This record gives sequence, structure tokens and C-alpha cells, in this order.
Amino acid sequence: MFAIEYKREIWRENAACAELGVPTGIFFSEDLGDIARAKTICGECPSLALCLEAAIDRNEPWGVWGGQLFRKGKILANKRGRGRPRKISRPEDELPVIPIPVHLQSTLRSA
Repeated sequence: MFAIEYKREIWRENAACAELGVPTGIFFSEDLGDIARAKTICGECPSLALCLEAAIDRNEPWGVWGGQLFRKGKILANKRGRGRPRKISRPEDELPVIPIPVHLQSTLRSA
């Protein structure tokens, strides 16, 4: 049969999530607080662009990668909580906005 070759990604060694020992569960949580924490960690990460680029290349199905929230292989602009939307949003429901690196913006527009 076919063997799947695992390509080790060097950028992971310098990633803030690895250096801080952050549980990976927050990067794959549905909780808005966890997502906000994950995006904040990514926002200060030296590997942000490489992580995001790798997630785009892999067509990552879900989670926070490179400061962006993925769902079904696409970057979500925002995520709202469960239930009916509030008329007035609460500050704790606002997710940090992490800019997409310029060199990846054209890749996303062409997709």
C-alpha cells in the first residue's frame, strides 16, 4: 500500500504555543474565550506567517492557525456564540483581529 510521508515543520519549534506549553485544546475549542486566547497567543508568535501558510497549504479543516480561525478549510471573519445573537455585543465576545500577512492575502483572494 501507500506510505504517508510526514514532513516535519521546522517553524513549530519556534512557535509561541510550543514554547509556552499551551494546551492544544484551546486552538480547537468552540468556546469564544479559548478562541480569543489562542488568537492572542498567535498574534505575538514569531512563526505566525509560516503557521498560517502551512494551514492554507494543508487546507486545514478547523482550528486557530496563524492567528486565523479556520472552518471547513476557509478562514472565518468572525465567530459568534451559540444561540440567538445579542442586540448589543459584549466585549468578552469580541475576538482579537490578527492581520493576515501581506504575502498571503493574494493567495486567499485567488482561492
